[in-house]
Amino acid sequence: MQTNATYTSLVAVGDSFTEGMSDLLPDGSYRGWADILAGRMAALTPDFRYANLAVRGKLIGQIVAEQVDVAAAMRPDVITLVGGLNDTLRPKVDMGRVRGLLEEAVERLAPACEQLVLMRSPGRNGPVLERFRPRMEELFGVVDDLAKRHGALVVDLYGAPSLSDPRMWDVDRLHLTPDGHRRVAEAVWQKLGLSPEDPEWHAPVPPTAPPGWTARRTADVRFAKQHLLPWIGRRLTGRSSGDGRPAKRPELLPYEGPLG
Repeated sequence: MQTNATYTSLVAVGDSFTEGMSDLLPDGSYRGWADILAGRMAALTPDFRYANLAVRGKLIGQIVAEQVDVAAAMRPDVITLVGGLNDTLRPKVDMGRVRGLLEEAVERLAPACEQLVLMRSPGRNGPVLERFRPRMEELFGVVDDLAKRHGALVVDLYGAPSLSDPRMWDVDRLHLTPDGHRRVAEAVWQKLGLSPEDPEWHAPVPPTAPPGWTARRTADVRFAKQHLLPWIGRRLTGRSSGDGRPAKRPELLPYEGPLG
């Protein structure tokens, strides 16, 4: 890792986390950590180029089939790859297959860029995380192993107390708030050797008074109706929220701000 390195291009590969949900812009589109990171990198380098191939809901097999070769062909300075977490949330998952697909992705991407960046994804504290924690940690073990073998950087978001705080998560309990995305961008920025803007991005969020019983139950009902039941419905019918959606920024072009 270089200190105060200069990068001229970035390609982001992944699912809804990298697409930017739920960092909502006024026009209804999403920004997210990768856009924030690209904007900061562009401020350092004239004609900085950026592509974001991420699509919400994608499993690691779809990421490999639809995004990896496209990203490799662009040959940017930096590629970020975050995938596999959607697989771990499925009732039945073949972790051996997930491992093999991640390895295939890293083997293709690492030689195609100056620096490949992998991540240990953040997890929201609560019963859902506890249920899936063993699978997630198995996935992160694969990420760590692949990074060592292929010279990739690993950004440890899973170990950051700030990003496990429920206040960093949107009402759907699956995606980060704008402040959460900002912290992820800062984490990647620092891992790339760039001067910190927020050295304490990972620190615990200052405590606030917890919501009352009525507020918690109201939030639980809203979450189940608006997010959990539709998610279960998609799983039962084999559909995905990303079906038919194009990549967010399919071409490696000069960064000029969010699409909206």
